[in-house]
Amino acid sequence: QGSLLYLDALGTAFPRALARRGTALLHWTPGCRRAPAGWPLPTLYCTPAAAGTLPSRAAALRLQLLFALRQRALRVLEAGLAAELHDALVALRAEWPQLAQELALGRLRPQPGLPEGVRDQLQALLLPDAARAAELRAECARGFEGIALRLWPKLEVVVVRTAHGAEQLYCDSLCQADCQGLPFYCPFYQPAGALLGINLWPMEPAPRFLLCPDWAFCEFLPCLASKEPRTVLLDELWEGREYGLVVTAQPGEYRCCTGEVLKVTGFHKQCPMVEPVRRESQTLSVRGESIPEEQFCQSLHRTLRLWPGARLIDYICVESSLLGDSSGPCAPHYEVFMELQGLRDMSEGQRYKLDQCLQEDFPTYKSFRFKGSIGPLRLHLVGPGTFSRLREALGSPMPMPRVLRQEQLLRLIQGSVIS
Repeated sequence: QGSLLYLDALGTAFPRALARRGTALLHWTPGCRRAPAGWPLPTLYCTPAAAGTLPSRAAALRLQLLFALRQRALRVLEAGLAAELHDALVALRAEWPQLAQELALGRLRPQPGLPEGVRDQLQALLLPDAARAAELRAECARGFEGIALRLWPKLEVVVVRTAHGAEQLYCDSLCQADCQGLPFYCPFYQPAGALLGINLWPMEPAPRFLLCPDWAFCEFLPCLASKEPRTVLLDELWEGREYGLVVTAQPGEYRCCTGEVLKVTGFHKQCPMVEPVRRESQTLSVRGESIPEEQFCQSLHRTLRLWPGARLIDYICVESSLLGDSSGPCAPHYEVFMELQGLRDMSEGQRYKLDQCLQEDFPTYKSFRFKGSIGPLRLHLVGPGTFSRLREALGSPMPMPRVLRQEQLLRLIQGSVIS
C-alpha cells in the first residue's frame, strides 16, 4: 500500500517520472533483491538488482552508477540514503576515466568486492556505447557543479528514503553541488524499521508525513507535559505540539520507545501530518548538559561561516571518555572529527571558534566550561573519503549516527586524522 501511494504521488507531481527504465536505483541491499519501496519493480529501474546485493558497498554503488550512466534519458535518481548518492557521485569524480572506458568497451573490469559469477551476469547486460562514453568524458572534464543535470538532462527529481536527521547534511551538500536545480523527495517515514507514514507532497521542500493508522500501532508522549506523561493516540494529537513516538509494530507485536520526536503540522482527512524534529537518544552529555545532535549541528554550521572556503562533508562527535588515555589529561570534553573541502589546515584560533559558538548557543555548556568541569573541545580533520570507508565498515545500509559511541568504528576514524 505504501509503495502504491508513493508511486501515485510521484507520478502526479512528475508525470514522466514513471517511464520504463527511467529510474536509477543507488542503494546497497546486501542479501535483499528488493527496492527501498519494499517490492520488486523490474520495469521501472535501469540498474540491475544483482548489483545492489554485492557484499561490498563501494562495489555495489559503483556498478549501479555505471548502469545509470548508460541511460541518458533518466528521469529519477533514487537512493536509499542521501549518503549513498553522495558516495556514488564521489566515485564518479574519482573514477570517471575508468567508467567512461567501461562504457565505451562494454566490458566490466575486475574489481574488489565483485565476485566472478556476478561479474559475468552483469557483463551480459552491458553493451558498448562509445557516444555515451565520449559525452561522459566531456561533461566530467568541465567540472562537477551540477553534474547530475548535465549527464542526465531529462532528470526530474531525486528520491531518497531518508532526508532528515543525520541525512540532512548530505541532502544539503548535494543540492549545493552535484544535484543543483533538482528537487529532493523523501517518500517514507520508517523509524524503528516500521513503515509508519507517507509523504504525499513531493513538490514541498520540507518533507511532512501522513501517519497511516493501520500500518502499525502508534502512541505519543507529549513533550511538555507538566505531570507524569501518559501516551495519547492518533485522534488525541494537537496541531503545533511535539510528541515522542512509541511504536508497536506488527511483526512480533513488540512495543518500543523509538526516541523520535515529531511535530504535528496539520491534518489530512483526519489523519495527522508530522515532521521529524529530533532524536532524543542522540545527545552529547559529559556533565549532564545534554546538547541535542541537531542543535550541535546548527552551532557547527554557524562556525563554518567563520572558516572562509570551508565546505563540510561529514562529521562525528564523541565524548572524550570513549577515547580513553588518547584524549589527554584534561577534563571530560567533546572530540569532533570532520571531513572538509577547501580547507586543509586550521590554526588553533580557527579550531577554537566551534567551542566559542557552543558556549554562545548553550549557557549550560558555557557555565561548565567557565568552571573547568568541561574541558575545551578538540577538533580533528580527517582525510578525504574517511566517512565513506566508515559506512563500508558499518556493514549496514542504515544511516550512521553523528554522535558516535562505538569504539571499533572510532579507531577507524582516528587512523584517518590528518591534523
